[in-house]
This record gives sequence, C-alpha cells and structure tokens, in this order.
Amino acid sequence: MKMSRHVLFIFLLLALAPLVCGDAPADADAVKEKTPGGNGTKRLGAKRYDEVCYATTHNAMSNSDEGWLLPNQTHGLSRQLSDGIRAFMLDVHDKEGKPYLCHSRFFLGSRPLKAGLAELTAYLKKNPREVLTIIFESYVRPKALEGAFRESGLLPYAHSQRKGKPWPRLAEMVASGRRLVVFTDRGGGELPWLHRVWDFCWETHFSARRREDLACAKNRGSSKNSLFIFNHFLTRPVASTKLADEVNHNPFLKKRVEECRKASGRLPNFITVDFYERGDAIEVVDELNGIR
Repeated sequence: MKMSRHVLFIFLLLALAPLVCGDAPADADAVKEKTPGGNGTKRLGAKRYDEVCYATTHNAMSNSDEGWLLPNQTHGLSRQLSDGIRAFMLDVHDKEGKPYLCHSRFFLGSRPLKAGLAELTAYLKKNPREVLTIIFESYVRPKALEGAFRESGLLPYAHSQRKGKPWPRLAEMVASGRRLVVFTDRGGGELPWLHRVWDFCWETHFSARRREDLACAKNRGSSKNSLFIFNHFLTRPVASTKLADEVNHNPFLKKRVEECRKASGRLPNFITVDFYERGDAIEVVDELNGIR
C-alpha cells in the first residue's frame, strides 16, 4: 500500500520526537552514576571492594519512622537503601530462641532479624549491580544468623572472603551474584561468609560525646587490615538529631575525613553516621568514590 507524503511526514515526526524533545532513553550506567551513594557503576565496578567508600548507618535498625525509642536513624532499612546507604551496623539479640534486631533493650524497639534481612534481599533483587555490607554486633549463635539469612532469601547473596586474600572487584562480585559482605564483632569464621570484623577492619573510636572527641586514633582492629571503619557520631548520653547536626555537615565532616585519611594513609571505607539524611555524609562518600 502506498503512503502519502503527508502521512510519511507525520510518521517520521513521531519516530524522531523522542530525540527532538530530549526524551531518548538514557544510558543505564549514566543514570546509575547520578544515584547518590550508589556503587553499581562501571567506574566503581573496576575497583576492588576495599577501594570503595560506603555510606553506613550506625544502629541502622533503630529508627523513628517505625516507632523505636531513642533512635539512631529517622528511616527504616528500605528507605535507607533507596537514599544511598550501602552498609548497615545492626545489633542482633536472642528473643525466645530467635534472632531479633534490637538495640540493647527490647522495650526500645525490636523486630525479627529475618524481616530486616528480607528488605535487603528485595533491594538486591531489584538492583542487580549494587553491593551491600552488614556489620553485626551479635549476641546470638552463628547458626541462628544462618537460619535468618536462609529464611529471608539473603544467603545466596553472601560473599565469602579468605583472610589475607585480595578483595574482588565490585564487577566480579556482581558477576558472581555474591554482592553482600557480612561481618560480625563476636565469633566469625564458623561459616565461610560470616567474617570476623577485626580480621578485616580497623576503626576509629565510637564513644565520642563532643566534636572535640572525634579523633583519628585507632581503636579496635589492626591498622594493617584492608578496611577502615570511620565512626562519626556523638552519644550524649544517647543519639539525637541535634548531635547529628553538630557533626554530619560539611565542612566539619569533610575536613575530618581528609585529616584521618592523611593521618592513616587509608581510604575511609565505611563513613558511619547517625541520622544520615541530616548533613553531607552521602555527598562525601560520592566524592571519595570520584563520582561527584
């Protein structure tokens, strides 16, 4: 069937409209490049796990949105993930034989560990290029942790790292599907994916009450370890948004990061804060990763 010139002209206009109007599909990696806190880019994929910085939430499970008392965060785990948080400090305690997320006392707030882990599972399924980390303060047996990981569907994502061996590149972790690194401060090593944190990491002190207390001196772990936990929060006597506002904003945060990086000669891998949305933590992480 012959097509009139008029109809052909309209057809061509419709075909070219996305390009003319600037609505052409964006390059997926370019979009990812603009995701605050994200690490699923080609640029970061070429780096080893220990060459990347991760926005980290202290007592990540304790948040006001879900009604926890004396919280360290405003939002729950799913919102933290969508906002760019890529590493989570989680406290887990035993409750009637089951592992529960809890900060010190159950009346302050708690939920089954498998429920919290399921949120990470859902995120990893929807975001196949992102890499996450958990750092546990654990008061339960490794088998209890394993059960929660299995029930939540998170276990197949867990990476196993041998002590003293080079970390894989993020792209290699993505290709293998093992995009979750798990550390614990008690035990570790009983399961191949459950790593003793002080075999791999070192940290600055976590008990600062005033800005002046935030120093670069090493606390736990050997400075020869490959990963640097940069604790950057105040507790007086508990966390608060007011205290977060004292330390989370630039230039103070950025200046301290630069001072500790210079003093140690090491990249701070885990920028750990309370109330992450207040201040510039994710912006600083992106700058350290060279994507801002």
